[in-house]
Amino acid sequence: MFSRFFHVIFRNLHHLYMIPQMEYVSRHPEKYSEEQMYALDRLCIKRMIKPGRITTESYGLHNLPNEGGYIMCPNHQGKYDALGIMLTHDKPCSIVMDIDKSNTPLVKQFINLVHGKRMDRTDARQSIKIIREMADEAKQGRKFIIFPEGGYCHNGNSTTEFKPGAFKSAVWSKVPIVPVVLIDSYRVFEEHTLKPIKTFVYYLKPLYYEDYKSMTTIEIAHTVQQRIQEILNRYLAGAAPASLEE
Repeated sequence: MFSRFFHVIFRNLHHLYMIPQMEYVSRHPEKYSEEQMYALDRLCIKRMIKPGRITTESYGLHNLPNEGGYIMCPNHQGKYDALGIMLTHDKPCSIVMDIDKSNTPLVKQFINLVHGKRMDRTDARQSIKIIREMADEAKQGRKFIIFPEGGYCHNGNSTTEFKPGAFKSAVWSKVPIVPVVLIDSYRVFEEHTLKPIKTFVYYLKPLYYEDYKSMTTIEIAHTVQQRIQEILNRYLAGAAPASLEE
């Protein structure tokens, strides 16, 4: 498949004990706090990126709301996307993931630790149930990552249509929407090389409820996608990464 992907697995064979450890911790919330579970996931990520020669720089952390829940909406490039965000996002956050992809070894334990939501995109009723759960939990202060594109199309640093349904949980909960720009994240597992790779995560200024309450979800989706694509376009035009921060 991808040389870096298998290299990371091979170099972490001595850490296979983490899979049952993650499984155990996720099953015992009475023993472990949300912060401890999140820290275990981040430790797993750090052990993957070191032998993979991957570094991730983040910008705009000051844009993240200081209190309460919010929904992070990034562009989707590949398998490393959520890892890059969680690596740079210090506060515990959860994720919405396709139900089929979420039950493979390691991914399953990884998602369970952050109490992730598994969405069946072929089942409208189940999808709405998940969105309502997100809204309820975001009201209570939880933070989520949801990819409005649904999946990734191996299209590098460009976006495809953002789906309006991805923003319903924010509208129902009235929490901030944080656009997140991922740059070069696709390179991690798509390029057939072991050369060092650097990816970038940009947390843009949030859309607060006052900003989007009069907008339809279609308009919100278009606005968020446009803001993300503007940053990507500037990067593709040759702007220095540090100059892209809003």
